[in-house]
Amino acid sequence: MKRFFFNSIFIIITCWLLFSCHSPESLKVKRPPLKVSFISFVGHMPGIIAQEKGFFKAQGIDVELSYVDYLQLQQADFSAGKYDGIGLTLGDFMILSATNPDIQAVMVVDESTGADVVVAQSEIKTILNLKGKKLGANLGGFSEVFVTEMLKISKLTSDDVSLVKVDGLQVPQRLQNNAIQAGHTWEPHISESLKLGAKILFTSKQTPGLILDLLAFRGEAIRDRPEDVRAFVRGWLQGLSYWEANIPEGNEIVSKALNIPSKTISFEGIDLTNFAENQKFFQSDSPNYIYKTAKKYADFFIRAGNVTRLPNLETLFNSSFLTPLPSLKP
Repeated sequence: MKRFFFNSIFIIITCWLLFSCHSPESLKVKRPPLKVSFISFVGHMPGIIAQEKGFFKAQGIDVELSYVDYLQLQQADFSAGKYDGIGLTLGDFMILSATNPDIQAVMVVDESTGADVVVAQSEIKTILNLKGKKLGANLGGFSEVFVTEMLKISKLTSDDVSLVKVDGLQVPQRLQNNAIQAGHTWEPHISESLKLGAKILFTSKQTPGLILDLLAFRGEAIRDRPEDVRAFVRGWLQGLSYWEANIPEGNEIVSKALNIPSKTISFEGIDLTNFAENQKFFQSDSPNYIYKTAKKYADFFIRAGNVTRLPNLETLFNSSFLTPLPSLKP
């Protein structure tokens, strides 16, 4: 009788242990981290805050962030399947979508509201003075669109100037040696140009909604892991909200993560777009409606021969992952 009793207890305990080890919770397959790549630009840094403050974890997602300096390498790695998501400008997104049609932008992470500028030699007083001069820009991308919009404001076209392919970091030196008379750049190259005697001729504050940075994901991530994409967006918005409320701490977090001086981190000329601002970009009656701006880029790149065809714009954007947290409602 005792043997039967102890055998029964043993069987019950064994069954309980087996059930516990194979409960629905323990049978859940651990999802791999969502891999997302950004460039080392302030508008792309709220993800660092979200990661370090545990906002992604709180949303139930593991995230692997990569910050790189070379756009071409970043986009090549994305095309090769190294990343699930990518941060990039609207112009670069349009170009990338031509070879990666199964991609969708899910939010706007920032808008340039003065951070992008055209600096010119001191004798260039107005945009009209650029006629017949050499104008530097990173041709074939958003930089060329930006300077073209600048020329249009003064009723000039690219035929009125000599466009020269110049990266933003090269502008100060090219101005100094007279290889160009004006060029598109950003900080810290703006300050360097001004120290060498250049002046600011035009800024992105005069082209609202044109220069945007986006967060985009591969189609398979959106289809197979929609809740993870939504969790990433929510964690990102939490990181942004926290940073804006705690700028010194946030700057130190970013400084440590990227090993850059905190004094070089600035929001000047950049609007890091929150939930409410994102909503406006996706409203058809908004003056900065993202589809309208995307069409401007698409038409430009087709005319310029940068791409031969682009996917249907309606398939390139998906704002359904923008869902506010209670503290983020407008």
